[in-house]
Formats: sequence, structure tokens, C-alpha cells
Amino acid sequence: MQLKSLILPLFLALPLTGCNLVYKVDIPQGNYLEEKQVAQLRQGMTKEQVRFLLGNPMSLDGFNHDRWVYLYYFKPGRGELEQKRLVLDFVNDGLVTMGGDFTSPEAFEQGL
Repeated sequence: MQLKSLILPLFLALPLTGCNLVYKVDIPQGNYLEEKQVAQLRQGMTKEQVRFLLGNPMSLDGFNHDRWVYLYYFKPGRGELEQKRLVLDFVNDGLVTMGGDFTSPEAFEQGL
């Protein structure tokens, strides 16, 4: 009788403790950009040079082909969603401005 009274609470508590042991997958999506890549951007770079440096943009504006948007989402199995965004604007195939969550490099406005 005493053994049954010990085993029953263990079986009842097992599902409650098992929830914390479930592995949840990290989900990265989009363009992962490092600060050292963004630091190499300069005004006047062509679209081809930017594509070589950062890869293809995640989103191209259907109405404005001179605006490129790089998006990155990272949802860890446990924790908060991390988002990064970089917006590049071109005029006559030359990079003019950058915005988003990355800081503009000091040498950005010096051009090529």
C-alpha cells in the first residue's frame, strides 16, 4: 500500500515537469547581416556591389525598384523575438541612403 501512495504522485507530477524538458527549435529567417558587413557600405556603391557584399535583399518594393529592404527575424526556442532591418535607397544605380536598425558607418558619406 505504501508503494502505491509514492508512485501515484510521481505519475501525476511527471507531465508537469516534462513540459520544461521539451526542446524548442530556434527559427532564423531572412538575411543575417553582421555589423562588419554593414560597415563596408559606402555612398555611391552600385547595386551589384551591394548585392555582392550583403546578398540579395529580402524584399524589393514593387513600386520602387531603388529601395532594398534586408530583414532578419530570429525566434529562439525560449526567449524573445529578435528583429533587424536595413533599408537601402539607390538613385541612378548608386547607393544614397541607409536606414533601419544598423548605425551608419563613419566612412559611409565619404563614398568610394
